[in-house]
Parts: sequence; C-alpha cells; structure tokens
Amino acid sequence: MTAAPPVAPPAVATGAKVRPPLLRRLIAGNTLLGVLGFTSFLAVLETVPRIGLVSPEYLPPASEIAGELGRLLGEPTFWVAAGDTVRGWFLGLAIAVALGVVLGFTIGTIGVLREFTASTVEFLRPIPSVALIPLAVLLFGTDLRSVLLLVVYASFWQVLIQVLYGVQDVDPVARDTARTFGLGRLARIRYVTWPTALPYLLTGIRLAAAVALILAITAELIIGAPGLGNAIGTAQSGGAVAEMYALVVVTGLLGVAVNTLARLVERWVLAWHPSIRSEVAA
Repeated sequence: MTAAPPVAPPAVATGAKVRPPLLRRLIAGNTLLGVLGFTSFLAVLETVPRIGLVSPEYLPPASEIAGELGRLLGEPTFWVAAGDTVRGWFLGLAIAVALGVVLGFTIGTIGVLREFTASTVEFLRPIPSVALIPLAVLLFGTDLRSVLLLVVYASFWQVLIQVLYGVQDVDPVARDTARTFGLGRLARIRYVTWPTALPYLLTGIRLAAAVALILAITAELIIGAPGLGNAIGTAQSGGAVAEMYALVVVTGLLGVAVNTLARLVERWVLAWHPSIRSEVAA
C-alpha cells in the first residue's frame, strides 16, 4: 500500500494576527483572578463585622451596605446629589482643559514665554488645592463656584504640564521642514505640533478627570456645597453609617466610570497612533 500524501495545514491569511493560546489563557486567568480577588474582598467585608472583629456600628456587613445602596437608588434626593457632583466635575474639567490647551500651546511654542513662566509654574503647581478652601469659601461661600475654583485649579496643572511636554517632544527635523516649506505658525501647530502633543493631551485629560472628581467630592464634603460629598457628611453626622458607606461606594463607582470613559475616548481618538494600534494587534 502506498502512504497517503500529507495534508497541508489550513492557510492563514497573512494580514490576520492569531492570538497565541498561552496569551489567551493568561488574559482569562488574570480576569478570573480579578473576579476572585473582588469576591474575596466582599466576603471579608461581610465576615469581619459579623464575627465581631469590628463593631457593625463602624463597619456594617457588605450585604447591609448593598441593601442601603439599593434604597438610595430609589430616592430622588440621591440623584439630585449625584447630578450636582457630576455637574461640578464636568464644568470644572471643561474649564481646566480649555485653559490648559490654550496656555500650553501658547507657552510651549514661544521659547521666551516658556522660560519666562517656568519658575512661576513650578511655584504654583505644588500648592495643594485643599489649601485654597478658605479662599474659596471667603469668595463664593458654599456656592458651586467654590467647587469649580478647587476643581479647575487642581485639574489645570495636569493638562498644562502634559501639553508642555507634548509640544517640546516635536521632532526638530519635522519642525524645520515645515518652516522650510513656508508653513506659518498656525499651520505648523496644526500639522506638526498637534499630532505630536495629542497623546500627551489625552493623558493629561485622563489624569485631570480623576483629580477633578476627587476635588469635587472633597469640596462638597468640607465646604458643604450640594453633592455626594455633602450627603456623605450628612449621613456620617446623623449616624447613618450604612448609608455613608453606600455613598462612598457610589463615589468609587463614579471614579471607575470616569477612568473607563477617559480610556475609551483616548483609544478612539488615538486609533491612528502606533501605541494604540499595537495594543489592538496584541
């Protein structure tokens, strides 16, 4: 008998990238570990107060916190407070991004101005935003403007510094080539500086979004402006411990949502960038 001819393996399109089985197993394993870790954390929160290691008056079981969270979701006052927090966060972030982009590109593209403002930026940037709370209360009381002052101040530096780094990272050869071809300042910013600085800008916006949420809730908690921070302080002073923890959980979920949204926007806007394309291909 003659041996059967060997069967060739199925052809794989050269443009398609096959994910290695080991990598798939690692990703699935990391996801499973993350779920197990979070489940273990909830189990600890449920067990510790029930066995008496911590008094339920200070740390209610996770099931009680979850029940209180479900009750809050049906309360109109909760949604009003959440809306106040989101409004302060969004307005403050928008103002900070606008100021950071305009001043960042202006300072970054004018060498004399960059040197002139360097010491001032390095002096003002490390000042904690919470140190401005007395000034905010003195100027605006418990109004939304107090929250905006703190949010804008904290978020502005995240955007400005990243834009300055992005402008300085422009390839000198590309800059000189654009100048040689007669492109004006605005054209060079549009076609040379902007594509280079955009990844830095989006990183700054992502960092500023998280900082803005932190400062918005902090301002509400300390100043007493309307929002989730104020609701947390009210629940704590009134002895509603489970409600306080439920509101803290909501702020954490807001933080996760903000970070996830910022990353999705970053990946969408930078779909052309080699770093994002390599992540998708992997």
